[in-house]
Amino acid sequence: MKKKVLTVLLAGVLAVAALTGCGGSNDGGDSGSSGTGSYAGSSDSKEIKVAASATPHAEILEEAKGLLEAKGYKLDVTVFNDYVQPNEVVESGDFDANYFQHIPYLDSFNEEKGTHLVNAGGIHYEPFGIYPGTKKSLDELEEGDTIAVPNDTTNEARALLLLQDNGVITLKEGAGLNATVNDIEENTKNIKIEELEAAQVSRVVDEVAFVVLNGNYALEAGYSVKADAIAYETSDSEAAKTYVNVIAVKEGNEDNEAIKALVEVLKSDDIKNFIDEKYDGAVIAFEE
Repeated sequence: MKKKVLTVLLAGVLAVAALTGCGGSNDGGDSGSSGTGSYAGSSDSKEIKVAASATPHAEILEEAKGLLEAKGYKLDVTVFNDYVQPNEVVESGDFDANYFQHIPYLDSFNEEKGTHLVNAGGIHYEPFGIYPGTKKSLDELEEGDTIAVPNDTTNEARALLLLQDNGVITLKEGAGLNATVNDIEENTKNIKIEELEAAQVSRVVDEVAFVVLNGNYALEAGYSVKADAIAYETSDSEAAKTYVNVIAVKEGNEDNEAIKALVEVLKSDDIKNFIDEKYDGAVIAFEE
């Protein structure tokens, strides 16, 4: 059952996987470590070894290298193509941090694997958006219109919360990120919520009033999150706070000066501007 939970949670780890990755890679044949380790909890080392997924995480880290160099740190980034080893190599001390996952996945991994990883800082989130179908504005919604949403547990809840935030429906108190259509308490226009497999939602844009998409499927459908979304998750939304992608380290290392420098750079205006310009709203810097 726990393996199933991890599989479900992985759906939100990389919302822009359709983009082309960058950097070196590790295909799972070894730990990705050079064998020398980095600071491994020591405060006087100037090398920071980070395990990352290719997109957007490694791309963002590549942009951060020069900024960290100005602070006296060398950033060594290794790309992994799976979602298990990046946590294992941080737990073992071979790597200092990883950047690929959101908090629910981190928590579930710790519970299942007995690891001791913690969040050292939230960096970005990948927003859900409401996109036009046969109608262009939520003000045009009429009695009985249909809105298509993903049908898997995590993504459906995020879609419903976004619709609630924009006045389309009201959910039962406390439904939160476990919400389903059964938790709709008010639906004054009797809007039909059509639940589809996530990859199919964008394919019904000509048949429904609106579609609610996560970032990678919006990009695949040719949408610009920034230009085309009628509304999308804001940084103060419940979903953004929950599914923020984080720098994860082994417990006890979150206050290390090297890690603090890494997080500071990744939350800097320079990196925020890079994210904004490169990803066109599909990735958004997280504001705490």
